[in-house]
Amino acid sequence: MRIFIMPDTAKAVLTAFARYHTMSSSGKERCAEMNIQYKKGVLELCVLALLETRDQYGYDVSETLSARIDISDGTVYPILRKLKAEGLVTTYLSEESGGPPRKYYTLTELGRERYKSDKRDWLQFVEDVKILLEDHQNE
Repeated sequence: MRIFIMPDTAKAVLTAFARYHTMSSSGKERCAEMNIQYKKGVLELCVLALLETRDQYGYDVSETLSARIDISDGTVYPILRKLKAEGLVTTYLSEESGGPPRKYYTLTELGRERYKSDKRDWLQFVEDVKILLEDHQNE
C-alpha cells in the first residue's frame, strides 16, 4: 500500500481547482473563488493575448478581461504601463469613436515575441499541472 502525502503547494492547487463554478452575466462559466496569485501570474499574458489579435484601448482590454476573469477596476492599467515601460507595447491616439481621442495599445515586435514565449511556457505549465492533478486522482 502506497501512502501519498501531498505537499502544501499541491494541496493549494487542488483546492483552487476544486472550487465551485458560477455563471457570469455573459453566460460564461467562471470560478467563484480563486487564489488571487493565480490571476496575478497570468494577467500580463492575457493582456498580451488580447493585444496580439488587434490594437485596443485600455477600457476595452479591461472590459474583455473582466468578462472572463474576476478582476477589479483599474487592474489592467498598471499592467499596460508596465508593458509599455518594458517596450512590449506602444500607444497611439485615435478619434475613431467620434468622441475624445482614445489611447490605443499595440504590440511591438518584442511584445509579440514575449507573447509567443510566455504562451508556450504557460501552456506547458498548465499541461504539467493537469498531469499532476490527473495522476493524483488515479491513486
